[in-house]
Amino acid sequence: MHRTFYYARVSTCEQNLDRQLEAFAKLGADEREIVTDKESGKSLDRPGYLALKTAMLRPGDTLVVKSLDRLSRNKIDIKNELQFFTDNGIRLKVIDLPTTMMELPEGQEWVFEMVNNILLEVLGTIAEQERETIRRRQREGIDAAKANGKHLGRPATPRPKNWDEVLSLWRSGEITAREAMRRLGMKKTVFYKALKESYGN
Repeated sequence: MHRTFYYARVSTCEQNLDRQLEAFAKLGADEREIVTDKESGKSLDRPGYLALKTAMLRPGDTLVVKSLDRLSRNKIDIKNELQFFTDNGIRLKVIDLPTTMMELPEGQEWVFEMVNNILLEVLGTIAEQERETIRRRQREGIDAAKANGKHLGRPATPRPKNWDEVLSLWRSGEITAREAMRRLGMKKTVFYKALKESYGN
């Protein structure tokens, strides 16, 4: 027996799910069929959503969401999730996309596959455009920073005034690493980080 599940998400605990739950209620959803998360859409690693994908949804089942961004805010992730549903025989209904909500006679499931393929193609194109835009902006930012003489990357670990003197003693074996750290007033992790930045080892 094929089942229908409903998934609602908001980004924070302060936000409420009412609008999405009301939309599900109009479709006749039972509370036991609704899975919710109050987690950011930046990641797919959400308890409710993971439970749906790993333990609840089976081939032939249907998943209903209010809008595609309830799955994720990331176009690439949405595309991957749509592909997952297609590959696993799970139908996705998106209330804000009426075409996905159509009920067709048995044997015409190809229509839904066609709609999914169109969505995948569109989202794939949008995702690629977004990647190109991000890469271009990053490159422009790097070029502008270099032109202004700005240092890029993490700032170097500050060196005490007696750094060269103490390091020379340590390297010659006159003092231990622990004594070098004491004289420099540096913790072990900071000492070795500074050493790596200076000598690459």
